[in-house]
This record gives sequence, structure tokens and C-alpha cells, in this order.
Amino acid sequence: MPDPRIGVAVLVVKGDCLLIGRRTGSHGSGTLQAPGGHLEFGEEWEECARRELLEETGLVSDRYECKLFHVTNDIFESENKHYITLFMKIKVDDSVGDPKVLEPEKCEFWKWMNWRNLYESRADHKFFKPIINLMQDKEVVDRLTE
Repeated sequence: MPDPRIGVAVLVVKGDCLLIGRRTGSHGSGTLQAPGGHLEFGEEWEECARRELLEETGLVSDRYECKLFHVTNDIFESENKHYITLFMKIKVDDSVGDPKVLEPEKCEFWKWMNWRNLYESRADHKFFKPIINLMQDKEVVDRLTE
């Protein structure tokens, strides 16, 4: 059995919207996700979140607060993978700019989606497992855009 890994997902919140993309080319391909990736050796959580956001979307988040929002325990049984996902929240404003797809082999698109509408219509979408687990707690969902 492989050891659990640490994933860092970045919940980029702008108003009532969350930055969401569609995964390609990896486990969870075709599902909706937040930007993110693996925590590297010696890296702080915040540092990882900012690095992954920049690498995947080109968005620079240095002037915005980045803090731990939630943690999920994500077991992908069919892929024999186990992740602890640290959800880091960065609340931005319009001056952050528009996200770009900088890793097209990993993500089809990035767009701002209304978080409440996304949550309420979750049965109509396929989400990456950490997002599914995040949505299990209604209190967490309510706190996201605060």
C-alpha cells in the first residue's frame, strides 16, 4: 500500500464565485477541481498554494491573505491513492486578473463559478473527490464566501 500524500487545493474566492477548472490527464480526469498540487519537501502550506496557483493559472496572489480553510481525507480506492488535502483559501478582488490555462495537459479550463449555485446543482456536475468531501459539510460550504 502506498503512503498517503499531501495535496494542497487553493480555494480562490472572488465575490460569490470560486475559481474552478476541469481536470485532464490524471486521476479524476473530467471532474471539476480547484487549482492545486502536491506539497513539496520543506514547503510551507501557504507557499505551496501560491506556487500552484501561479503555475496553473498565472494568478499572482502575494498581496492577498492565504490561510487554511479546511482539511479532507481523500481515498481514491480504484486508483490505490490516499491524500490528505489542505484547502487553502485566498480571497481576491477584480484586480487579480483573469486565469489562464498554463498546464493544458492537466486542466481544460479555468472559470469563475458561483459557489452557491455550484453547490446547489452539485448533482449535475462531476467533482474531484476532495471537492466532494469538502461539500459534505454544509457549514463549510456556507463559510466559503464569507
